[in-house]
Amino acid sequence: MPDHAGPAGGLTRREDLRLLRGEGRFVADLALPRLLDAAFARSRVAHGVLVDVDVSAARQVPGVLGAWSARDLPDLPVVPPFGQPGVAEGRDWPALADDRVRHVGQPLAVVVAADRYRAEDGADAVRARIDALPPVLTPQDALSGPELFPGHDNVADEAEFGDPVPEEVWASAHLVVEGRYRQQLVSPFSMEARAFLAVPEGEQLHVWVSHQAPHRLRDNIAQALGLAPDAVRVQVPDAGGAFGSKSATFPEYLVVAALARRLGRPVRWIEDRAEAFTAHTHGRGQDQRTRLALDADGRFLAFELDVLANLGAYPHTGVVVPQQTALMATGAYATPHVHSRMRCVVTTTTPTAPYRGAGRPEAAYAVERTVELAARRLGVDPVQLRRRNFLAPEAFPYDTPTGRRYDSGEYARALERCVEALALDAWRAEQRRRRDDPAARPLGIGFCTYVERSGGDGPMLREFGSVEALADGTFVARCGTSSTGQGHETALAQVVADVLGVDLERIRYVAADTGEVASGVGSFGSRSMQMGGAALHLAAGELVDLARRRAAQRASEGGALVPVAGVTWTTGRLDLGGGQGIDVGDLVAATGPLRADHEFRQDAAFPFGSYAAVVEVDVELGDVEVLRLVAVDDYGVVVNPVLTRGQTVGSIVQGLGQVLYEEVPYAADGRPSLDAGLFDYLVPTLSEVPPMTLEETVTPDPGNPLGAKGAGEAGCIGVPPAVVNAVADALELDDPGTLQMPLTPAVVWRAAAGAAS
Repeated sequence: MPDHAGPAGGLTRREDLRLLRGEGRFVADLALPRLLDAAFARSRVAHGVLVDVDVSAARQVPGVLGAWSARDLPDLPVVPPFGQPGVAEGRDWPALADDRVRHVGQPLAVVVAADRYRAEDGADAVRARIDALPPVLTPQDALSGPELFPGHDNVADEAEFGDPVPEEVWASAHLVVEGRYRQQLVSPFSMEARAFLAVPEGEQLHVWVSHQAPHRLRDNIAQALGLAPDAVRVQVPDAGGAFGSKSATFPEYLVVAALARRLGRPVRWIEDRAEAFTAHTHGRGQDQRTRLALDADGRFLAFELDVLANLGAYPHTGVVVPQQTALMATGAYATPHVHSRMRCVVTTTTPTAPYRGAGRPEAAYAVERTVELAARRLGVDPVQLRRRNFLAPEAFPYDTPTGRRYDSGEYARALERCVEALALDAWRAEQRRRRDDPAARPLGIGFCTYVERSGGDGPMLREFGSVEALADGTFVARCGTSSTGQGHETALAQVVADVLGVDLERIRYVAADTGEVASGVGSFGSRSMQMGGAALHLAAGELVDLARRRAAQRASEGGALVPVAGVTWTTGRLDLGGGQGIDVGDLVAATGPLRADHEFRQDAAFPFGSYAAVVEVDVELGDVEVLRLVAVDDYGVVVNPVLTRGQTVGSIVQGLGQVLYEEVPYAADGRPSLDAGLFDYLVPTLSEVPPMTLEETVTPDPGNPLGAKGAGEAGCIGVPPAVVNAVADALELDDPGTLQMPLTPAVVWRAAAGAAS
């Protein structure tokens, strides 16, 4: 397979035509007889004892068919943890609040009606009495504040990775730099918010949902409701984004599923944007401390990272993220000593969960901001400092001090390509000119070289693929992944078409349906092509081998001795030699079903890349304008360049959102300060997207038959540190704590004023 080109080239998405025509089929589009809509009454108090929830007035609202609190549904299950079950012990997350509320937006009661409007009227009529308790809003508050789960510490999880750095290393170092950084809370803000529809079908339950891991959701719902897994079918139709935030099983899902079975009618819940800001999960949320030791030649001796992570009100969805941050503390560098520590605390904010990058952006930010700080303190070029400390290509596979095994990498090559594409010398000359001109706005240049992990960990390091030949000459490709907009219907079908040597139109792609796909892990962590694509690639190859054996056997039964080695496959036809052959469809018609299943397994892969940003700062207003962005990513072998470019651009824009605009702030009473919705929560539009240069290097993944590593999260990882480093460079800041994301005009103005004083 050639570098940068997929099996059928960089095809555009074949699913786009129906979406652009408005023919997409989302959960909210499903019209079923006797369908009921659900709405939730939610807490307006961040923390308190729940004395009473009165749903009597809601039941009298015209059109309301029923209203329930936790007291009315005593058999409701608790929410299953996502990731590490141990952190949830003693910290149950009720589907409807029972004894306490722990964040604004927590569900108190559910109302169902024949349409959403009447259900919302009913939810507005619910009255709750809550004896307020002091909110706990920040990770630091959690360390000293009251226990949110009586009898249990607010530290839900903690761990260390790598050996502690010997004190003599710090004492003998030529330079030690320290940094303090903040990863603000952000909203995942997918175009389609959460959506869930449960349809009782006799003893079965059919669930339609916008989700990233349908098989895991099936198992969770079945266990929660006391059903066998095959009694629940989970199906994901078209989905409008997820970004990690639709990986878990949420309280609302359990309530709606239980009500559908109780009422014997389909029940649907469609989250609105206000709920998505306050009741859905948030991303990021870390306080970080770093320490880096260097010798007189600028070589890294030791790096230390301390992460204090905000899990929000319940630790069920977010605990996996800070672990990824701590594990990735090595970055791209050959640092002899690396030690990281994570502490995960509960607060009275909305629960956190994976958000695009899920721990890797946080790690790259801590490492790369500290590296540029060290370069400034040493008075050396930050590019040269990175070059001096990169892991060399011959070091791979490389076992990091924190316990990761990097598969492959050529970090210096990516950085060189980035410097070249940026035209660094020209920008440095312009920077010098402006520094000599007191009237000119300062210009800054910042870099980031990142390493991320794709594929998953532990039991997630597998994926299912199946390819079946049909009697009409077409093929069905089934995969355990779950697209939420990435283009799987095109890219994963391409993989199968390439192996079989047939047109893409002959491949029907089936996924995200537990009734059709035997097993699956899902789509998150940039794993879909790396894991699902590899599973389909191998299954397609096995189908060809199976067809060759069957064709040889059929010919032999007819009296002609044809060895398997003498049967060749070409574009869906089996050549038996001597001018004899049979189309695979005819073979299926004559001999029965022909299908190959494969469960692919491999260790995690480690994509990498280098980013550069050039910014201009208006020191009087605090405005930051990004003049140029360069991204050089190494995703291994790229199967579909068109789709991969779209993923890169999308992640870059989200990275810009975090670094410049986005934050979920909380008032002193624990309420999110987002009453005006998108008037308050700013996301980048096309007008804010700067000129970009996107390039790639190709370092094939040695553990993957496609050579593919994950793609899709790089921009969220590389953009924030590059932009903040550029602003710090423009303002010539020596104190890294002066700039904290998001770089709002107020933050930048204060930093500029401090630098000038």
